[in-house]
Amino acid sequence: MSWEVVIGLEVHVQINTKTKAFCGCSTTFGAEPNTQTCPVCLGMPGQLPVLNMEAVNKTVLTGLAIGARINLESRFDRKNYFYPDLPKGYQISQFAVPLVEHGHLDIPTQDGEKRIGITRIHMEEDAGKSLHEGLDGVSHIDLNRSGIPLMEIVSEPDMRSADEAVAYLKKLHQLVRFLDVSDADMEKGQFRCDANVSVRRPGEPFGTRTELKNLNSFRFIKQAIEYEAMRQIELIEDGGEVVQETRLYDSAKGETRSMRGKEEAHDYRYFPEPDLPPLRITQQQVDAIRDGMPELPAQMRARFEQEYGLSAYDADVLSQTRELAAWYEALVAAHPADPKRCANWLANELLGRLKELGCEISASPISPQQMAGLLDRIADGTISGKIAKDVLDEMIQSGKDADAIIEAKGLKQLNDADAIDALIRQVLDANPQQLEQYRAGKVKLFGFFVGQVMKASRGQANPAMVNARLKALLDD
Repeated sequence: MSWEVVIGLEVHVQINTKTKAFCGCSTTFGAEPNTQTCPVCLGMPGQLPVLNMEAVNKTVLTGLAIGARINLESRFDRKNYFYPDLPKGYQISQFAVPLVEHGHLDIPTQDGEKRIGITRIHMEEDAGKSLHEGLDGVSHIDLNRSGIPLMEIVSEPDMRSADEAVAYLKKLHQLVRFLDVSDADMEKGQFRCDANVSVRRPGEPFGTRTELKNLNSFRFIKQAIEYEAMRQIELIEDGGEVVQETRLYDSAKGETRSMRGKEEAHDYRYFPEPDLPPLRITQQQVDAIRDGMPELPAQMRARFEQEYGLSAYDADVLSQTRELAAWYEALVAAHPADPKRCANWLANELLGRLKELGCEISASPISPQQMAGLLDRIADGTISGKIAKDVLDEMIQSGKDADAIIEAKGLKQLNDADAIDALIRQVLDANPQQLEQYRAGKVKLFGFFVGQVMKASRGQANPAMVNARLKALLDD
């Protein structure tokens, strides 16, 4: 019988506040180890936490964006466990009553849109970071990360493949960046995932699950889930049993390995955090956050399709971040005649070049207005699309406007019919054998002649005019 994979995800998202969850220490990434700490986040005796309300507001905003219920009264709990990067010996989290419950996220699948339930979003503090590599067999602890505010976003076990899990994570990653509640840089650990994976035959109860810890790239998440599902299937088919445990994914070997037995809630000995009162917010606060909510990705995609006539694919690409969407709309405002051309050149040309440079759209060497100037020159026939790509390269390198580059390099498109006719006759005179073959019925040579004319004009002849005049002269 076939097997079905059952996947639930727990995503840890660092909230991008300037200070930590319960103290005033900076959350800036990359500082010298243990320089952004204080007695509170170091867990010194007698130090009292003070809740960062900006982290609360951003968690509420995320909850509203996934259509969840916001609990006007929630509470913090102590999650007790002992590990070197947890200086207090417990983590302040939310267990019994989280701030956000019962939301959802819709993801694309091969069979259409699928709704993934989100059980809860609870607030907690991050742990420090253990450093092992290049330290001569010893480990060091950097507590700069200790106390940074987190949202733990817990899904229902609604995903049935690694591809669905990755689609869910990409949508969630896009959403938290769009809302500006997290920078969600996976390389910096600001967006991390634990995957609960089990297998069953269709119609049977859920199987025993294992937890894959601290996955921090979409590629590794997919590989880890697929490997773990196959491992469990082979284990069961060989007569064994899956053990509930926590496992790590070894990306070098492409396999998961056992880390420790899976803890249950009672293992953490949760109890209410005595140093923090219950968290109470008002409906008026929630409504104010809702009123200030930005346009969400799904709404923006639909608007781009309707208002600008974009394909679903292009609308999705250009709404990946608020910065990219704003850049596109500024480009359309400066070149309003052709929103589709704007989309094509931004998505297919500029973004590709920026990726090679390793920079985001916010760090683009050229502005939307400069890009619009280049598109204007394509539209009015000053340059061809092929030459425009070379001009774009020069614009990115120099920061100059398109007009200045076109003028300095003499790149204006050749639109003179007599001059183009002269080039065509030169090409036909230089290739009598191909001309004879063409007139004998080998019509595919038309493309050869077009290429030779464009080469003779150094790419500056108007391609549409070359095609039209060449056809007329050949048929003469």
